[in-house]
Amino acid sequence: MSTPATPTSLWRRLYNGETSFAFVGHWKRWLVLSGTVLGIGLLSLVLQNLNFGIDFKGGTSWETRAPGVSVAEARDALRPFGLGDAKVQVVGRDLLRVQAPRQAAEQATRVTAALAELGGVDAAQVSLNDVGPSWGADVSRKATVALVAFLVLIAAYISLRFEWKMAVAALAAVVHDVGVTVGVYSLTRFEVSPATVVAFLTILGYSLYDTIVVFDRVEENVRNLAASGKHTYSSIVDLSMNQVLMRSLNTSLVAILPILSVLIVGSGLMGATVLKDFGLALLVGLLTGAYSSIYIAAPLLALLKEREPRYVSIRQRQKARGGEVLAPAAAARAGATDVDDADADPDDAGVAPAPAKKAPTGGAAPPRPANRPANRPANRPANRPAPRPRKKGKRR
Repeated sequence: MSTPATPTSLWRRLYNGETSFAFVGHWKRWLVLSGTVLGIGLLSLVLQNLNFGIDFKGGTSWETRAPGVSVAEARDALRPFGLGDAKVQVVGRDLLRVQAPRQAAEQATRVTAALAELGGVDAAQVSLNDVGPSWGADVSRKATVALVAFLVLIAAYISLRFEWKMAVAALAAVVHDVGVTVGVYSLTRFEVSPATVVAFLTILGYSLYDTIVVFDRVEENVRNLAASGKHTYSSIVDLSMNQVLMRSLNTSLVAILPILSVLIVGSGLMGATVLKDFGLALLVGLLTGAYSSIYIAAPLLALLKEREPRYVSIRQRQKARGGEVLAPAAAARAGATDVDDADADPDDAGVAPAPAKKAPTGGAAPPRPANRPANRPANRPANRPAPRPRKKGKRR
């Protein structure tokens, strides 16, 4: 009597790569979800654009220590200078930041004196930053050039390392990450600063790293399993995704935890506003990058490869047999023996089986008796001894 198998937990199956999630089979669901998020972000961009900092659009900013000063009190102090609608922020506990369109030198000096009086500090302790519109345009141009160069180099590398269809899928995931991150910044009105751009390029690199890990496993499984004729490209991608799923989750978690510490400790407790701009972009990008490598790049690659004649014929042959494509769990169990199975089962490997020998007329060939050696002729009696071999000797 066989002992029933002990059920394993989801965590253990994730750790061992034995899960059976169908990522490619639900590609329409992921497409609708991503399309909805991208559509909302695009609508927000059309209606209110991005909240660019003065480094991009130009302007004048002031920063000073002002313990106990509220935003309303700061606006009242700025109203005589025509800056009642300026962007005023209280960062941390006592740092007051004011951003306004570019001001003349005399006007900027008077505002500096008013803010110093409001905060009870010396005018020299008020930080003044004046950025012209040409400098902001130069920053935007360099950021665009860096992004385009990044995408071109990545496309060339993936095409040479793997193939162009993988490059298309990886770039689609990157464009998805760009669209989602930009949409989130537009909806939440996070300020876009040079630190945001640096973090943005960083997260694109992380997203591609996770995608390359997935594609490398897909390529390895294609070499080992595709020759058997039992697996379509979609089933191989599903198998590969389940095998590296725990690695992707661990990588994302390890990367997100330090970012949360930067936002909570660095920005929230210590008042490091530059870290806030950098950390927000990293957090949004890491989350959407982990999503796109699993739900965008891999299913899109499977859809592109399933159009190749080789995998079309595999699917048609499976349908003609009345069988179904192996699910990821079944593929995981069969993966270790598929190469041997391909040799033992010529029909599955796409090789025509050798023709069977015809039995003699009048019925099937009689089986060989169990007690007769394989090298003894069938017409010799069983009790007759075998002839003695002749001894070779010298002739006299």
